[in-house]
This record gives sequence, C-alpha cells and structure tokens, in this order.
Amino acid sequence: MISKEQIARINELYKKQKNGGLSEEEKKEQAYLRRLYIDSMKSNLKSQLDSIKIVEPSNYCNHQHEDKNCGHSGHRKGCSCKNH
Repeated sequence: MISKEQIARINELYKKQKNGGLSEEEKKEQAYLRRLYIDSMKSNLKSQLDSIKIVEPSNYCNHQHEDKNCGHSGHRKGCSCKNH
C-alpha cells in the first residue's frame, strides 16, 4: 500500500519536473514511486474484483424460451427447464 507521504512526493516531483526538470536521482525516485502507486492500484482493483459475487434472482432461468410470457427473465431457444 502506498502512503499519503509517497503520493505527496509523487505530486511534488511532478510539479518540479513541470517547472524546471529533475535530477537523475529524482527521475529514478519518481519512476520508483509511480511504479509503487500503479502496483498498489492494480492490487486494490484485483482485490475488489475478486470479491465480487454474481447473484442471479431465484426466478432467473438461463435458458431461452419461445414463450416470452413464461415469467422467467432469461429467454433462449429450446428451454428444457420444465418450470413453465
């Protein structure tokens, strides 16, 4: 996880780069901090995506039905669910 201080330093280096340039050491620090930030964001996103659970309503049938008024929300041709 990246700290608020590291984010502040990223922003500080960006402003310095925009206004006059960075030394080679500062460029390396900036690259390191940016990579740290990106890796942290990717890790957080992966954790969020991994925790998603897809829940289908209890009346959902994943077959298509020729009769669109059968009460199911999913309709595909040739349903064999026998719930009509």
